[in-house]
Amino acid sequence: MTSPSPEPPRVAVRGEAHLEAEPETARITVTVNARGRDRRSALDDLTRRNAAALDLIKSHGDAVERLETGHLTITPELSERGRGERVRTHHGHVQITAVLSDFTLLGELTTRLADLELTRVDGPWWALRPDSPARTQVRRQAVREAVQRAREYAEALGSTLTGLIDIADIGTEHAEPRVRTAPRAPGYGAPAENTPPPALDLEPQRQHLYAQVTARFTMTPPHL
Repeated sequence: MTSPSPEPPRVAVRGEAHLEAEPETARITVTVNARGRDRRSALDDLTRRNAAALDLIKSHGDAVERLETGHLTITPELSERGRGERVRTHHGHVQITAVLSDFTLLGELTTRLADLELTRVDGPWWALRPDSPARTQVRRQAVREAVQRAREYAEALGSTLTGLIDIADIGTEHAEPRVRTAPRAPGYGAPAENTPPPALDLEPQRQHLYAQVTARFTMTPPHL
């Protein structure tokens, strides 16, 4: 009766990679506000200001990759004095999200939006697309790092790698910086001037990608 062949020795390693890449998109959030003594006047003002913001964003054409309308509210404000419930005024706001791929127009658009009446601008939030080549590149680097590390361990024992048992993706982390700019918003209490404001100089923020994998390999018997 022959004894079973011994299992080949194994080596388990972790591969890690870090990559910096230029962002591919920039997202801004625009909040349009309105206030009126009655619900209808608040709605009319909100509709007008929302249309102005949308028209301004759309005027930038293909530079705007995505445009979405989000949260909308109309809220009555009750008077603090007097008996009973009396509506003092109505507040309304609507939120717009725009994603741009042409950063040369981003500074101009941001300042022109912030110059509209009762309009707030938040952002930009820089990002990579889900199918960005940078994500593929950082994962490949993590795999190559795992293979190289396993080969070095094997060579230190006088062995060579003979095969791959398995490889597991621990995760690709995208540390997306969230940067908020505060453009001038003269609309809060004052009409916007006819002369467009100077464009902000917005420098794209590099994106940091991290990838980790674990891998197990078989190797020839070591020379100890």
